[in-house]
Amino acid sequence: MSRVSFAQVFADLAQVSPDRVLVTADEGTLTAGQLHRGSNRWARDLAAHGVGRNDLVSVALPNGLLFIEVCVAIWKLGATPQPLSPKLPAETRSAIIEVAGSVLLVDADYRPDLSFGDDDLPDAWADSWKAPTSSGSTGTPKIVRAAAPALIDPSQPVAAFIPQQAVQLVSGPLFHSATFTYAFRGLMTGHTLVVLPRFDERRVLEAITEHRVSWLLLVPTMMHRIRRLPAVDRDRADLRSIETLLHLGAPCAPDLKRFFCDWLGAERIIEVYAGTESSGLTMIRGDEWLDHPGSVGRPIGGSRFEVRDVDGAPCPPDVVGEVWMTRSGGPSYQYLGAPDRRVDGWDSLGDLGYLDADGYLYVLDRRDDLIITGGENVYPAEVERVLEQHPLVRSAVAYGVPDDDLGQRVEAVVDIGGATFSTAHDASTGTEQLASEMLGWCRERLEPTKRPRAIRVATEPLRNDAGKANRSTFGP
Repeated sequence: MSRVSFAQVFADLAQVSPDRVLVTADEGTLTAGQLHRGSNRWARDLAAHGVGRNDLVSVALPNGLLFIEVCVAIWKLGATPQPLSPKLPAETRSAIIEVAGSVLLVDADYRPDLSFGDDDLPDAWADSWKAPTSSGSTGTPKIVRAAAPALIDPSQPVAAFIPQQAVQLVSGPLFHSATFTYAFRGLMTGHTLVVLPRFDERRVLEAITEHRVSWLLLVPTMMHRIRRLPAVDRDRADLRSIETLLHLGAPCAPDLKRFFCDWLGAERIIEVYAGTESSGLTMIRGDEWLDHPGSVGRPIGGSRFEVRDVDGAPCPPDVVGEVWMTRSGGPSYQYLGAPDRRVDGWDSLGDLGYLDADGYLYVLDRRDDLIITGGENVYPAEVERVLEQHPLVRSAVAYGVPDDDLGQRVEAVVDIGGATFSTAHDASTGTEQLASEMLGWCRERLEPTKRPRAIRVATEPLRNDAGKANRSTFGP
């Protein structure tokens, strides 16, 4: 089957199976017919506000049926959704919208006129199917306008590692590029979506059991929170329906990866390394990973990878450098409001890593996050993995602090969520004693140069809903 517009896909779904439930969320369900008719009304309202072909429309809505309906309506006008976190500070959101040149913002305060007709609209498609922001883990998010148009062959799976038919659990934020991509492209190629309002480890297991979920996307932070659940809660879940668990977005601690391989079966675990820019990607299945522990796999999808030194020369196998990638088919994105960082068609996410002799890629950490203390390189991810092995720690962030003697010293903050202190950690001295205990924990498990010199205790999430942390906010 040749490619057709996104708009045509949803019209065809409504024509063939109008009563088929496409999306289930807390507020109800959407059938193919309801989504088609409702998005037609929304499209006419957006058009009345001036939205036309190739315009960007910012969408700052929480996970739910409305987010789905609005994005489909935007595509039906031949326009491009520009998803935003509804939790962004107003100043940041305004700056992004200005750079994007969005003609309209749809958020919780938007009041549409849905008295318009729901009959079919003329077929249309945008030259760019999405314009999400980057994660913003290193500062203000960048707008990444996809080069691909809003056209698709619905008879083909989203990717080689995605099943054609699936019940897909959406537990991450739909404004995040990976969640947005897999949810909507899955919806157009045979998936039924089960959308949670936000990630909650218990609700994830409940949803898998209730809806017989067969495919889901997680980031390592989510996986860590599931592992921290009491064994009785994990054992209560019926996970037999899961065909594939895909994880991406950050380095996954080896012990966490092994836990999921043992728990679900290694052949059901897929890891992908990629970025919002889609300039290249690698993939590795769990059983392959067991033979190459720590690797994020080998290139797929027409991708090529190189690891280069500071002078731009390719590094020999097993030598750490900056990871560069390219992909066949030409540029996959355009930055809005930020300079193009590609060099001769090659792109970098700023990650440090190495390739082994067999072409497997290993990613260590972000170049900008590297801590150089006393002339030694310390990768924050390594420190964070050790801290997150402590039973009270929900997540950890390590960072460098300027130091007159060492250049930088390692410090960290840990999130213990709603954990209660033992008698040794009473209300008045609990956090101070726990910080001291954490320092001791690290002394037993980390080399001297990698040990944090100070640790703070928090009870609020350190990472955003996509599992990303901006380390600059934790330093001095």
